[in-house]
Amino acid sequence: MLLTISTTYQPATDLGYLLHKNPGRLQTVEVAGGQAHVFYPEATAERCTAALLLDLDPVGLVRGRGPGNEGFALEQYVNDRPYVASSFLSGALSKAFGTAMNGTCKDRPDLPAQALPLAVKVAVVSAPGPDWPRRLFEPLGYEVAIETTPLDPTVPAWGPSRYYTLHLRHSGLRLQDVLTHLYVLLPVLDNDKHYYIDENEAEKLLHRGAGWLPQHPERGFITRRYLRYLAAYVNPTLARLLEGTEEELPEPEAPGALETPAPAAPEAAAGPLAEPKLSLHDQRLQQVAQEIYDLGPKRVLDLGCGEGKLLRLLLRQPKIEYLLGLDVSHQALSRAAARLHLAEMPPRQRARLDLIQGSLLYRDERLAGFDAAALVEVIEHLDANRLGALETVVFGQARPAHVFVTTPNADYNQLFEKLNAGEFRHDDHRFEWSRAEFAAWATAVAERHGYQVRLIGMGEEVEGVGAPSQLAVFGL
Repeated sequence: MLLTISTTYQPATDLGYLLHKNPGRLQTVEVAGGQAHVFYPEATAERCTAALLLDLDPVGLVRGRGPGNEGFALEQYVNDRPYVASSFLSGALSKAFGTAMNGTCKDRPDLPAQALPLAVKVAVVSAPGPDWPRRLFEPLGYEVAIETTPLDPTVPAWGPSRYYTLHLRHSGLRLQDVLTHLYVLLPVLDNDKHYYIDENEAEKLLHRGAGWLPQHPERGFITRRYLRYLAAYVNPTLARLLEGTEEELPEPEAPGALETPAPAAPEAAAGPLAEPKLSLHDQRLQQVAQEIYDLGPKRVLDLGCGEGKLLRLLLRQPKIEYLLGLDVSHQALSRAAARLHLAEMPPRQRARLDLIQGSLLYRDERLAGFDAAALVEVIEHLDANRLGALETVVFGQARPAHVFVTTPNADYNQLFEKLNAGEFRHDDHRFEWSRAEFAAWATAVAERHGYQVRLIGMGEEVEGVGAPSQLAVFGL
């Protein structure tokens, strides 16, 4: 991936002072996943261009330095990570131009405050649509031009791909601001990150976004995608962005296509340019995977693993030595095996994972000896009078050190326009609990079996009804 920054400020070679990189020589820095090369295709008094070429090692990414670390066989090798402007490029910007991004220039201390005419080219960016680069960069004063990339030049009927070459121009802006905008917004467009998100990432966004993000019309979009939709970080960050303003928190984003609430305000209907959002189900899985990552367990159970979506995320966590997925359905386990490519896994990877058939209502010695267990959207599929049996098996007999239980929040159902009063979100649900009912059940289970418990909303909170889903984290 290639990023260039050009200026016609006189003398244009002052760009070298700002970037702390000599136009007369190639410079290389080691970054996560590969190397970043800085060079100057042109450097005259009239025009100067600095180029940042990021060269990622695809095999190196698979071996533990990137997002495919513990993925499935094909995804490790067939992906766009080495070629698309992403969080890897943001990391390279910070490493190569960190001093410039902080507005420091020892040799010319007044220069960082100078507004410069600047042109930026990024090849290539991934975006949810050709208008999103404009929606992100134009409010910051840029002229934005987009070059589309065909999906296959030999088959024009297939149309354009989701990859674009991005051109930005600004008549007068500090270089520090341009670098900061790119640092934040490129991974937002890409909607992926090569590392796990924690509270430090939220602080980083607040620091880099100071002075421009609170006023940005797409701040909610930016914050959610930058923090990977993790409500535990998104909601407090949005609240802090709006501190000192007269605005309220934005309305909650719509969950998935199968669980779409009525819009809270007319502007919530974003029209044809609306962002393709993670489904509510995927948000749950990612939040549970993040909670497990923060805990750092070695042996993890996925109880009611279904088609293996959570297992797929957990396989990417190298600290987990062994995963066991259990489901009552042979058909679901077959689909999980296909989704996870069990037959194609390298032997070392395959030894980390087993899938077994079984019921959570009967004692099973195979479930003993685990550090953590997840029950994601499981309990509401059981008749309420069978919850005691599940409690005995999971909390009384298996007794993992930590248990993660998610379930829908019935308080939120009034926002789903397709649900009538008293209806459940899924035909197979036997019950759906309010926040108070879930809290009462979780507290009683914890007291009976010697666990501590904390309750977390999953998804964007709405005043009066809470979040779409709810999570109980039990710990011994």
